[in-house]
Amino acid sequence: MRLRALLAAALLTITTAPTAWAVAHGSDVPPGQFGFVAKLSMTKIPRPDGSTYASYCTGALIAPGWVLTTGHCFHDAHRDRVSGKVPYPTTVTLGLVDETTESGVARKATEVLQAKENDVALIRLDTPVTTVTPLTVSRTAPKIGQQLTLAGWGSLTATNPAPAQRLQQGTVAVAKVDPTTLGVRGAAPEITTSACTYDSGAPYFTDGRLVSLEATGPGCPHAGIETTSRADVLADWITTHTA
Repeated sequence: MRLRALLAAALLTITTAPTAWAVAHGSDVPPGQFGFVAKLSMTKIPRPDGSTYASYCTGALIAPGWVLTTGHCFHDAHRDRVSGKVPYPTTVTLGLVDETTESGVARKATEVLQAKENDVALIRLDTPVTTVTPLTVSRTAPKIGQQLTLAGWGSLTATNPAPAQRLQQGTVAVAKVDPTTLGVRGAAPEITTSACTYDSGAPYFTDGRLVSLEATGPGCPHAGIETTSRADVLADWITTHTA
């Protein structure tokens, strides 16, 4: 999910399409790379009328037992972010780039911790993952012009979106630095390379360091600024809970 797609997603029960991509106008992630990128599959998400639906987010393994993602992926029936016990069944899959040929490593999420500084949440896994190398959380403030890699399991388009079966990547450039968020623009393969629906929580990283996570942006694909949540401002908070 992305913030501007939440209400639309709440109206539908999403099923995986036979063929779907991620990161609009991106490219395939080669086999064996970016195993730390997590696909979060949620079911029985409540609506105010008592009905439920399914949805997806992306995240990043930042410690053997913890995944970092967007806070708004976990909420109550009124779409208010929640902490504590995971509010609905959530499966976290890591260590693969193609769901049609690989099984990866699957874990259940058990606990959600919401950050106060920005739209980010820590997710505790039921069992630590020891076969995937986590991303290191950056402690350095990003700079305008800096290039970052984006990788996610989101949709190719905002029109009738479907979660991905193949992990995609793209390159973005930092366009704006705010106290807790980061604005980025597509750089490669195209200037319209951008996060899309179900990319919420997707990591933006460089040299093995997590710089920010997907929060929200215009309809995808687009050449505008995407809003992401800075990781460096949460580094101490993350270490406190995951050490």
